[in-house]
Amino acid sequence: MRAWLYLLAFAVAAGIVTTPALLIFVFGGHSVDDALFVALATLMLVSALAVVSMRDIIRCGLAMIVCFLSLAGIYVIVGSPLVAAAQVIVYIGAISVLILFAIMLTQSKAAPAKLVFQTQAAPAAVAAIILVVLITLGISATDWGEVSVRVRLGTDTLARAFFRDDVLPFEVVSVLLLAAVVGGVFIAKREKDAPS
Repeated sequence: MRAWLYLLAFAVAAGIVTTPALLIFVFGGHSVDDALFVALATLMLVSALAVVSMRDIIRCGLAMIVCFLSLAGIYVIVGSPLVAAAQVIVYIGAISVLILFAIMLTQSKAAPAKLVFQTQAAPAAVAAIILVVLITLGISATDWGEVSVRVRLGTDTLARAFFRDDVLPFEVVSVLLLAAVVGGVFIAKREKDAPS
């Protein structure tokens, strides 16, 4: 019986994701790229809502992976394959998996498996409404003129900019990140060794 519920939920989610794309493609007369962009954007919004609304923290982490994956697909569509690869490697491959492992390894067996309803829901809702209003004002005030040719940034152009034109700032950032990691390890080791 539970398998049928999962299948029904998957069908409903697929309908929610594909319906705006089909409307854009069939009735709007837009291209396949536009329809795919709308489908991925809808998937990203639905999975982001699932992250903040579901009570099971493991499922929230899996929905976060879906959200990051759909964002990587949007990066591919707009012509940034390097940013999409970095999104998959860094956010899905490292951060999301790290969060899931940390949840699974640190969650006590005696503790409840479900998240307790947060008491900050009302202030978070007010902040979300303010953010939506600000984003809407920013979008409406922007001149969205169409570009005649889609701009695609290849990895060779970005690599040339990083390693030839801007090599000094790139190396300074890497040294700063290394110093932050070493400082974090030093502080953590010092707090552990300190007598209590």
